[in-house]
Amino acid sequence: MTTNGKRKKKRLIIFSILGGVVVVLVALAILGSNREEILPVQVEKAQRRTITQLVTATGKIQPEIMVKISPEVSGEIVELPVKEGQKVRKGDLLLRIKADFYIAQRDQYTAAVLQTKATLERNESEFRRMKDLHEKGLVSESEYDLARTSYDGSRASHAQAVASLDQVEESVRKTTILSPMNGTVSQLNSELGERVLGTNQFQGTEVMVISDLSKMEARVEVSETDVVLATVGDTARISVDALPEQKIDAIVYEIANTGVSRGLGTQEEVTNFEVKMRIVSAPVSLRPGMSMVADIETETREGVLAIPIQSVTIRGEEKGKGQGEGEEGAQPVSNPTTIKRKAGEAPQEVVFVVNDGLARTVPVKRGISDDTYVEITEGLDEGVEVVSGSYKAINRELQDSTRVRIEGPDEKGSDKGDGSNV
Repeated sequence: MTTNGKRKKKRLIIFSILGGVVVVLVALAILGSNREEILPVQVEKAQRRTITQLVTATGKIQPEIMVKISPEVSGEIVELPVKEGQKVRKGDLLLRIKADFYIAQRDQYTAAVLQTKATLERNESEFRRMKDLHEKGLVSESEYDLARTSYDGSRASHAQAVASLDQVEESVRKTTILSPMNGTVSQLNSELGERVLGTNQFQGTEVMVISDLSKMEARVEVSETDVVLATVGDTARISVDALPEQKIDAIVYEIANTGVSRGLGTQEEVTNFEVKMRIVSAPVSLRPGMSMVADIETETREGVLAIPIQSVTIRGEEKGKGQGEGEEGAQPVSNPTTIKRKAGEAPQEVVFVVNDGLARTVPVKRGISDDTYVEITEGLDEGVEVVSGSYKAINRELQDSTRVRIEGPDEKGSDKGDGSNV
């Protein structure tokens, strides 16, 4: 009995200890669940800055003046004295097409002109004679009409022969092609002895391209949403892939009135407008066809209130005004159209400002922006600290009245790998 009593007492002590541990763990869990989470964030003050709005587009370097050379007559190239890259002057021989066929035609039509001329002279003499006799009443009306008809027919035949001769003589002249301008043979597509098609009846063969390399331009395609921001006279900074260390200045001088659509009928359908920029000081090493990126400076505003561009996010209009009415209002809105369909409310652009350790939602209106900062036209005062990171906190985690802890960008917990930029 004594031994059993000791065992029971020992078991009772063990169960009491285990029960106490469970109670402590439950209490700790309850306390932990009631503890408010503190989010680490980075902040930056709203300050006055100069902001330059940019439209970025890709394209190619091309000569401002570029002439495609295609013969107007068909035949074999029998003379091609130029090479690609060679400089030429206006009037220099570019190529000559074999003219034997056209010379033979010229001789044929020359003979036809002589023949019709002789017939015309004979019929003209006969008509004048018949006219005199008709006026004297010595020939009938029908004889006079016949002589006049023969004369008119011979005149028409002679005129047709002369026109044909002129046409074939023009073809003979077109077998010799001269340079229409001073420039450089930037592209040579044909070889000596090759047969080419003329443009008088067909599309024609593009034999070469003559370019004025002293006047270069950049041609880019700008989306329909950005082209409305650009105007003639805007300054641009051009980066050429082949010259990564150089920034080239250019000025917008032409914007297309009609867009070009690609991917019609698909989800990838886009409409772009060609924008041409005249390069102010072109490096000697620029060549036609080089790839480039242009930053077009569409507008510059000085002394505007600005904050980091990543600080602005989107919330539902009513749920994002600082009421803190549940989790739904604090969720990030990546597609404003979805908000309108699901909640029937317009999306609202907001920033989070830090006040007494709490993040407060402040609706704002923004103006122009560059790659780093955005202009705030309404909603903020200068010097106010706005949350600038992390990206995850701004777009996913922060709600109105969320308790936060301000950290530097290099401190642990700054969530640098999620896209924050401070």
